[in-house]
Amino acid sequence: MRVLVVEDEPDLLRTIAQVLREDGYAVDEAADGQEGLYKATSWNYDAIVLDLLMPKLTGWQVLEKLRTTHKTPVLILTARDGINDRVRGLDGGADDYLAKPFHLVELKARLRALIRRSLGLASSQIDVGELTVDTTAKTVTRGETLLQLTPREFSLLELLALHRGKVVTRTQIYEKLFDESDDSLSNLVDVHVSNLRRKLGKDFITTRRGQGYILHD
Repeated sequence: MRVLVVEDEPDLLRTIAQVLREDGYAVDEAADGQEGLYKATSWNYDAIVLDLLMPKLTGWQVLEKLRTTHKTPVLILTARDGINDRVRGLDGGADDYLAKPFHLVELKARLRALIRRSLGLASSQIDVGELTVDTTAKTVTRGETLLQLTPREFSLLELLALHRGKVVTRTQIYEKLFDESDDSLSNLVDVHVSNLRRKLGKDFITTRRGQGYILHD
């Protein structure tokens, strides 16, 4: 999953981005509203974490402009916790609202819920044949066996599981797994697919030459 964090407080921006990356997300960063709007409308994110009080463009302005073209789930962060501000944010197109100061564990939980709802998932578990992918616990089991995956391997499997039975292109994989700070070498996808096949079994993932990969039931 790839998310955008738009926050003008450098320490908070750095902390949120680091915590989300440790949780397996690809994270892009923006330090003001203008940069945030540019990135939010230039790439397809699974969710956006958006501060309200920022230079150049406020969070309100970013949200208003974003909603003319994109339905990306938005979680607002702000120190303004009055009822009128919450109502304004939700009526303006935000999907959730988290007041500062907040606990990072709650931020991650709300972000997971936002993404899950946007994908139409009623549960955090995705069953694919013998595999169970738990998007909350970040675990994968095959039958009764817990598989040991790296965060990047889990993210790739999660993406394939969400589109099981359908081709996921290499472009889609790069866009969802690698953020702007990654040095995306051309063979990284092949390496991660190879590692997944070794851990899951070679029959789970099929390569469609010139197209991408399919995860089968």
